[in-house]
Amino acid sequence: MVFAQLMDWIHPQTFRRIVVRHCGDYKVQSFSCWDQFLCMAFAQLTYRESLRDIEVCLRSHASQLYHLGIRGAVSRSTLANANEHRPWQMYADLAEHLIAKARRLYAGDSFGVELDQTVYALDATTVDLCLSVFPWARFRSTKAAIKINTQIDLRGSIPTAIHVTPGNVHEVKWLDQLIFEPGAFYVMDRGYLDFSRLHRIAKAGAFFVIRSKRGVKFARLYSDPVDASSHVLCDQT
Repeated sequence: MVFAQLMDWIHPQTFRRIVVRHCGDYKVQSFSCWDQFLCMAFAQLTYRESLRDIEVCLRSHASQLYHLGIRGAVSRSTLANANEHRPWQMYADLAEHLIAKARRLYAGDSFGVELDQTVYALDATTVDLCLSVFPWARFRSTKAAIKINTQIDLRGSIPTAIHVTPGNVHEVKWLDQLIFEPGAFYVMDRGYLDFSRLHRIAKAGAFFVIRSKRGVKFARLYSDPVDASSHVLCDQT
């Protein structure tokens, strides 16, 4: 099956070592972490909208679950319990393993700019949530939300770092937690304009490209000549 072929990218022994490292299957009798992962991966790839939707969809193909790699019985209560109590760090480690594997595949790809260095794009998006269901994610008095900060390698459009914060945390604070790669370029919008934080990028030997805000105070030291046909307005220090 197509789904089984996709899951072949994840070596069972690699997943098993991650589970052992975090004691994910401790006292688990029937519904293993591998079963949980396959169910949630299937739900993501087939756009399931709820635990009930996952349960109904998978149970309607009960005779084929073995060929998908799912050995445990699928029920929404079992899946909900696994999602709530299994350590999320397992899947963070798995994501890092898959990201490293994917980046090697796209290392030589071009993305329209002739650069040997790695180019990252940084941005954040706010995900609205129901306050009555997610009271821990209070954003405003009548609204809940989380903010997903993402760093993407533009060769292959692969996310290399993801950080989830409450919705009221400004995205510029994420720069305090990033480790900048020497020689790399970081492309950001004006929401990340904070000169003390941008200075950390320069000190790390990396470069940043960012949009300016109105009213930014700076002094021009000198200008370099530019090619009028290059659509570059100016090159200034």
